[in-house]
Amino acid sequence: MTDTQTPPVTPYRSTAVPPGRDGFPQILRAEWTKLRTVRRWNLTLLGAILLTVFISVFAASSSSVQIGSGSGEPERVEPTGPGGVRIVDGFRYVHQNLPGDGSITVRVADFRVSQGGTPEWGKAGVLVKKKAEPGASYAALMLTHGHGVRLQNDFVHDKAGSKASAGDPRWLRLTRDGTTLTGYESADGKDWSKVGSVKVPGLTGGVQVGMFVTSPMVTKMDRQFGSVSVGSEPSRSTAVFDQVSADGANGTWRHDNVGQQPMSPGESGEDGGRFTLTSSGDIAPAQYDTDLGAMSLSGTQLGLVLIAALSVLFITAEYRRGMIRTTFAASPRRGRVLLAKALVVGGTTFVAGLIASVASFLIAQPILRSNGHKPPQFQDLSLTDGPVLRAVIGSAVVLALIAVFALGLGALLRRTAGAVATVVVLFVAPLILISSLPLGFARFLQQATPLAGFAIQETVTRYDQVAAMCLPEEGCYPQGPWLGLGTLALYALAVLALAVWRVRRRDV
Repeated sequence: MTDTQTPPVTPYRSTAVPPGRDGFPQILRAEWTKLRTVRRWNLTLLGAILLTVFISVFAASSSSVQIGSGSGEPERVEPTGPGGVRIVDGFRYVHQNLPGDGSITVRVADFRVSQGGTPEWGKAGVLVKKKAEPGASYAALMLTHGHGVRLQNDFVHDKAGSKASAGDPRWLRLTRDGTTLTGYESADGKDWSKVGSVKVPGLTGGVQVGMFVTSPMVTKMDRQFGSVSVGSEPSRSTAVFDQVSADGANGTWRHDNVGQQPMSPGESGEDGGRFTLTSSGDIAPAQYDTDLGAMSLSGTQLGLVLIAALSVLFITAEYRRGMIRTTFAASPRRGRVLLAKALVVGGTTFVAGLIASVASFLIAQPILRSNGHKPPQFQDLSLTDGPVLRAVIGSAVVLALIAVFALGLGALLRRTAGAVATVVVLFVAPLILISSLPLGFARFLQQATPLAGFAIQETVTRYDQVAAMCLPEEGCYPQGPWLGLGTLALYALAVLALAVWRVRRRDV
């Protein structure tokens, strides 16, 4: 019997593309050629840009406010803190001069609300302030109504101490060593724990040191299906301080009202070394209620429908016409084909989205200002501002991720109508209905669904140490911009990965 040698098997290679021409760059070029040469797809992309800009301009034109009372009096100029941050700075202050290093130690013997509701960020404690004027640099160690002991400085910085209750006596000590301020707290005046240290560049030379109390506005909300009403009322709190010791300070105790307060001016008195202070107001960064940046970019919420339609058609049109067989014959690695399509449609959508976002912002902002959205009640935004730049570029990224998401759905479902309808249900429907949903469920949708990506459009800085209503219909997302964008990215990548897996394992 003669041994025979089995001839080697030559791997199959499609003859539709010459050898060496079916690599990923060639696939990418082929997919880009498909996208740019189909006229109706180009028109769809142009329509998405125009629709995005139109809706953004329409939203800006439809929003107007009336500023001032019409009495002819000049508008009140609101104070700003270090760095130009818009602030609220009005409270009762009992203080002495502190020419150099030193410390102040007190016991907050009693801290209670004397009028109105209980503000969670009502404050009573010790304060080192450059001067007794609104906007001056400061560091404060305080007991709050709802958040225990806090060390705060220059309005925007906050450190948490213990969870001490406002109803229990608490010893507080704030020491100054140059521009470094260190806070300590104690439950009994003997065992002290460090809350933290902060460096405050504005506290050079002589400063003021003393006790203060604030009581911010209390916001109440009544939210029902289809409507929401928000109202604010002033509050007034009283704090009692004893066992007061101000080392390094000199002069008599002065009793002043710093800034303006929403209720009657604060009051204070001393009886045998026991100080009682009553006040409304606050010392904190101010919050903007309306996000003009997000409003200028609101057109993306409808422009995404055309983006989704284009992305779905980019894959389903080939299935419907049977062209997908030719595509896979030319490039047998199906996963690479889908990845190439994702890069092409995602990149193209990003460029289109960036054009639409920049145009929307630049056109909508002047309209908003002409309709009464002016400082200091509203933000004065510029395209070069960090949050605005992040929101504008982020909007383009959101549209690109939605395009990838829709492409993946199209590959999975192979039906244009079904894939586009799914995108509409996941994105557009919640955006329309979110103001009618219970607040807890609305926030769940904002955090746990692909809708989270629109958090990147926020341009208002929100501070944890300020009580404020975060309403979904005002474009406020509880998780923050980057986490929201990351959530959408995970959805897009997951759907695309699933589509790659499925297209590799089933017949065309």
